[in-house]
Amino acid sequence: MSDVTPVPDPTARARLLDAVRFDSRGLVPVVAQQHDTGEVLMLAWMNRAALAETLATGRVTYYSRSRDALWRKGETSGQVQRLVDLRLDCDGDALLALVDQAGVACHTGRRSCFSWALREGEVRPIAEPLVDPQALYGGR
Repeated sequence: MSDVTPVPDPTARARLLDAVRFDSRGLVPVVAQQHDTGEVLMLAWMNRAALAETLATGRVTYYSRSRDALWRKGETSGQVQRLVDLRLDCDGDALLALVDQAGVACHTGRRSCFSWALREGEVRPIAEPLVDPQALYGGR
């Protein structure tokens, strides 16, 4: 995984934070995409603190709605995302994180969370797990 430089200028970080239109819960959706292949990896949420940490460190941090806490991608599984570029949509209410993903992005052990599709009238997996989720999360 390449070294990623965080956004070093606090003024620039503040400008981006102020440009984001967080929803009524203080969240913004974030699509994570592999920077060099274009593969869509996952959708998650950030609050202001998660976005600020991501910009300051270069390590992608999300907000876990189920845990009501910051979620540093890979802190449990080792499947870290490093920020390469961050893009804000035209309305300011969604983010695209171009990342360098170490390993799999999905908790099911698949490379992408978008690994299910309608096939022969049924919703089925279209990609097999690359890693046993038990090995990533120890039974979580």
